[in-house]
Amino acid sequence: MKKVPNRSPSEEKEWQYRSIFDAANDGLIITDLETGLVVEANPAACRMHGYTREEFIGLQLTAFIHPDSQQGFSEVIRAFQSDGVFDTRTLHVCRDIKTFYAEWRGTAITYQGRPCLLGIVRDVSERIQAEQLLRQGVETRTHEQATLLEISHTLAFTLELQPGLILDKLRKIIEYTHGGLFALEDSTLVTLAMRGTPQLEQSAPISIHLNTPENTDALFNGHRPILIANIWSKNPQAQFLRSLLDDDGTAMLLKGMRSWMWVPLAVRGRLIGGIGIAETRKNYFTAHHAELALSVANQAAITMLNTELYGQAQELAVLEERQSLARNLHDAVNQSLFSAGLIAEVLPRLWERDQEQARRSLEDLRRLTHGAQAEMRALLAELRPAILTDSNLGDLLRLLGNALSGRINLPVAVTVTGEFILPAEVQVAFYRVCQEALNNVAKHAKASQVEINLKQEEAVIELRIRDDGQGFDPQQTFSGHYGLSMMRERAEATGALLSVTSQPGHGTELTLRWTETEKKEAL
Repeated sequence: MKKVPNRSPSEEKEWQYRSIFDAANDGLIITDLETGLVVEANPAACRMHGYTREEFIGLQLTAFIHPDSQQGFSEVIRAFQSDGVFDTRTLHVCRDIKTFYAEWRGTAITYQGRPCLLGIVRDVSERIQAEQLLRQGVETRTHEQATLLEISHTLAFTLELQPGLILDKLRKIIEYTHGGLFALEDSTLVTLAMRGTPQLEQSAPISIHLNTPENTDALFNGHRPILIANIWSKNPQAQFLRSLLDDDGTAMLLKGMRSWMWVPLAVRGRLIGGIGIAETRKNYFTAHHAELALSVANQAAITMLNTELYGQAQELAVLEERQSLARNLHDAVNQSLFSAGLIAEVLPRLWERDQEQARRSLEDLRRLTHGAQAEMRALLAELRPAILTDSNLGDLLRLLGNALSGRINLPVAVTVTGEFILPAEVQVAFYRVCQEALNNVAKHAKASQVEINLKQEEAVIELRIRDDGQGFDPQQTFSGHYGLSMMRERAEATGALLSVTSQPGHGTELTLRWTETEKKEAL
C-alpha cells in the first residue's frame, strides 16, 4: 500500500478543494479580473474547449469567446465588478474552431492574492438547438394557420373559380414541384390549372380516364389523402397511379417526380375533383402535409360547388334578383366558423406562449361568431323575402352592418333617424343597394371604417353610405364589375335618385334619396 504523506491541515484542505475542483462535471475557470487571463481551469473546462491544462492556462478570454459574444461578455464582466452578479450565455470557440453555446455563472474570489472570477461553465448547445427548433416549429405553425385563414378569407369572397390561385395558396404552406387542380366530370378527371414547368402550365387540359367505379373508389380513398413515398416503387398505390397516367398526354405529370400526394375534393359526400402535387424528392410528403392540404381542399371544394350553383342561379333566376342570389350562394357562415375553428384550435398553445396575443385572438373569435350570427340572419332574410318587407328598414341595415363588421373586422357605424313606412319595393331597393355597397367595400375599398346613415326629413328618405377607403374614379369603367350599374337600375325602378362621390385616395360616399312624390311619378 502506497503511503500517503502527512499533510498539514491547510494542505489537507487545499487538497480536498483541488479534488472537488478537478472532479466537477461542469467547466470551472478562474480568470484574473485585471488581466483577463485564465489562471486556473479544471479538466472539464479544458476538454470542453479542446486544450490541455497547460495550453488553457494563460489564455485571454478572447481566445475562446466567439467574436460575436465578446462585446456582450465584456459588458457583463464590467457589470459584475460593480454589483457582484455574473450570469450570462455566450458562444465559445474550441481549439479546432468548432463552436458551442455555454452558460456562465460566476462569483468573485481571491486567488493567489488577486481578485478573480470563478466561472461555472456548462455546454448548453443541445438545449439552445432544441429551443431554436421549437421556435422554428411555432413560427411554421403560425405561418400555416395564418395562410389557412388567408385562404379561407380569399375563397369566401369569390364566386369566380380561380383554380390557379388555389394552387398558389397551397404552395405557400406546402412546397411542391408539380401541382394540378382537377375537376371530376362523369368518370374523367380534367385539369383546371397546373403548376410546374412552363410546358406543363401552358399545356391543354389533361384528362385522366378512371374508366371503372373501382378505379374511382381507389383514387378517392374514402375522401382521405393518398401519400406515395416513391411513385416508381412496387407499392400497389404507386403501380395504380402509374397505370392511370400511362399515356403520352398524362405521363408528363410524373416526369422527374418521386413523391406524390392526392387530396380528394368533396362536399357532403359528393366527389367534385382533387388536388395532386408531386415532388422530386422521395418520401417527401408527410401526414401533416396531408392535413394542411385537406384543409385547403375542403375550402376549394366549397368554392367549386358555389361556382356551379352560381351558374345554375344565373340560368334560373330572374335578372333583377340574380346578383343577390349569387352573393348568397357562397357559404359565408361556414367560412366564418371555419376561421373561428382555426383560432380555437391554436388558442390553448397560444395562451401558454403569449396571453396578450391569446386575448386578442379571443376577441377575433368573438367577432367571427358574432358576424356568423349576423350572416345567418341575413341569409334567412334572403330565403324568406317577406322579412325584407315586413321588418324595420333600420334593423335590416344594422343587420348588414353587423355582418360586414364580423366578416372582415371592419368597424361599421349605423345611425337611424326617424320612422320608416315604405312601399315594399322601395324598402327592398334600399336594402339591396346597401347590401351591394357593403359588398363593394369588402371587396375593393380597403377601408378602415364605414358609416351608414339613414334619415327621414318630411317626405324624403335618404340613405348615405360613406367609407374612408382607397376610392376610385366614377367615370372609369371596370370590366366584370356590375354592382354600381345594378344599384342604379334598382334606384331608377323605384323612382329614387342614386349618386356616388369618390376619388382615388379619398374614400367613397353613396347617397340614395327617395320621396313620395317621386314614387308616384315613377308609378
